Amino acid sequence: MKNASYRLYYWPMIQGRGEFIRLALEDAGAPYVDVARASGAGLGMDAMFRLMRDPGLARRPLAPPFLVDGTRIIGQTANILLHLGTRLGLAPRGLDDRLWVHQLDLTIADFVVEIHDTHHPIASSLYYEDQADAAAKRSKIFLEERLPKFLDYFEGILAANPARGGWLTGARASTADLGLFQVVAGLRYAFPNAMAAAEVERPRVSALSAQVAERPGIAAYLASPRRIAFNESGIFRRYNVLDWAD
Repeated sequence: MKNASYRLYYWPMIQGRGEFIRLALEDAGAPYVDVARASGAGLGMDAMFRLMRDPGLARRPLAPPFLVDGTRIIGQTANILLHLGTRLGLAPRGLDDRLWVHQLDLTIADFVVEIHDTHHPIASSLYYEDQADAAAKRSKIFLEERLPKFLDYFEGILAANPARGGWLTGARASTADLGLFQVVAGLRYAFPNAMAAAEVERPRVSALSAQVAERPGIAAYLASPRRIAFNESGIFRRYNVLDWAD
């Protein structure tokens, strides 16, 4: 179900966690306003901060991303995707299957935290240069232990899907498939050497990424100026000293 009232609030200069929501909206061709990236009355960064800091708002979000859909204000990436999934045709109708997709979205959120912490293992308030030694240690453990653990998990889920359509669940794409695509794209940017080696052993994960990229809504979005380029202010950052391959 398309809804012209979707208003996404997220930082305008990075993909970040907001990108998982943008991908769902773009894949479905759902009209939405990326509020902080727009200009005009009730738009821009000031509009986002006003909503976040409104003391009279009983269900005020802690931080972006958050989505306004009519009278609802919904925060947290996976929670927003749970709300949007069935509306955009990106989640099953059955409760058990919908919860399974939500579980995968939450697992992707855990993965994203670990990826972020490779370059900011001590504090987000510090510059990377202030924690470079700790980042090198954290990245080594991430690439040796955590990256294969998560990728092997998703490779196994793809192999176990009885629908055999190349998707994580069922015979159709879900928000989890779009999320895994984004993680793979980000890891290819941040750790190109390590990912080139890792993907050899996870062909299903690579195939899913290619399959998502070919979806009409996603392909158009990736080719448009709406897709913010990966950069060293976001979750996925390229520091060559942190990358390695066996």
